[in-house]
Amino acid sequence: MTTLTKPEQPSGRRDGAPFLSVRDLSVQFATEDGIVKAVDGLSFDVERGRTLGIVGESGSGKSVTNLAVLGLHNPRNTAITGEIVLNGHELTGAPQRTLEKLRGNTMAMIFQDSLSALSPYYTVGRQIAEPFRKHTGASRKAARERAVEMLRRVGIPQPELRVDDYPHQFSGGMRQRAMIALALVCDPQLLIADEPTTALDVTVQAQILDLLKQLQQETGTAIIFITHDLGVVARICDDVLVMYAGRCVERGTVRDILTTPRHPYAWGLLSSVPRRKAPVDAPLRPIPGTPPSLLKPPTGCPFHPRCEFREYVGDTRCQDERPMLTLDSGRGAACHLPAEQQKSIFAEQIRPLLGRS
Repeated sequence: MTTLTKPEQPSGRRDGAPFLSVRDLSVQFATEDGIVKAVDGLSFDVERGRTLGIVGESGSGKSVTNLAVLGLHNPRNTAITGEIVLNGHELTGAPQRTLEKLRGNTMAMIFQDSLSALSPYYTVGRQIAEPFRKHTGASRKAARERAVEMLRRVGIPQPELRVDDYPHQFSGGMRQRAMIALALVCDPQLLIADEPTTALDVTVQAQILDLLKQLQQETGTAIIFITHDLGVVARICDDVLVMYAGRCVERGTVRDILTTPRHPYAWGLLSSVPRRKAPVDAPLRPIPGTPPSLLKPPTGCPFHPRCEFREYVGDTRCQDERPMLTLDSGRGAACHLPAEQQKSIFAEQIRPLLGRS
C-alpha cells in the first residue's frame, strides 16, 4: 500500500519568526450606511505547537480577523490593510491562486455554521475527499478511505456507510463533526477553529478537544480557537487574546487571563460566568450596556461607555484618548488604569465575585 504524503510547501520563514504573524491588521466593510471598522489595528503571533484563544462578545471582530487570514473576504466591498505573514510569506494582497494552494492544506478553518459551509449538492464523503485529492494527488479510492477514517476520528458512527450521506441527512452535531473532519483531512499546519464545539454535547465536545490536542502533538499544528466558552479556553488554550470592538484589549497566557485579568472588559466576561459553588438561583452579573456600533465606534477607549471603573482614572482620558496595548513578555492590557490599581481593584472587588480567595 502506497503511503501518501503532502507536497512540501516552500518556506520563506526567518529563523526565530512566529509561524503566523499579524501586524496592525484593519478590516473595513463598505455598506450603505457607511464604513464598518470591523478590525482596527490588531496584532498577534501564533507559534507552531501552541493554541491561541480569541474571546469576546459577538461582533468584536473575532471571525472577521480569521477570515482575513484565509483571504475569504469579498475584495469588492472589503478594505484590508496591515501584514499577515504565514511561515514567512505575506498573505495580504496575495493572488487568489496562492491562497487556494494554502487553504485546506497549510491552513484550514472549522466554520461555525456547518449547514451553510457544507454544500447540499454533494455527499459528505466527497466534500472531505476532494481537498485531500487536490493537495496530495491521491486516487479516488484512497481519498474515500481517508474520508471514512476522518469521519471515524471525529466520532461519526458507521462512517463507512455515512460517508455517502448528504449534509441534510446528518444531525446538527454530526454536521459539525463532519465540518471538523473536512478541516483536518490534510493535517493543516495552521488550524482556525471558529466555535467548533458549539453544537456538540459535552461528551462529543471533549472528544473533539482531545482530537485537536492529539493533532497538535503529532504535527505541531498552530491553532487559533475562537470561542465564548471560557471553560473550553481553560482546557485547550495556551495564550488568550481578548477582543472588543475590533481591537485587542488584553493579551496573556491562559493562566494570566483566567486568574489575574487586568482589563475591566475581561473582568466582566469572567464575572458573567456561572460559578460552580454558587446557589442555583444566584443571578448572573452581566456586563452593562451593549457592544458599540462599528459604524461609529466610541472615541477614546471603546469600552468606556460600559465600564464601571472609568471614574477611577480621574480625568477624561477614557473618553478622549485611545489606550495603547503595551506588552511585557506577551502580557498587557489596553487600559488607562495604572497596573497597580488594576491589581487592587481585581483583588478587592472582582475576585470575591468569582468565588476565589
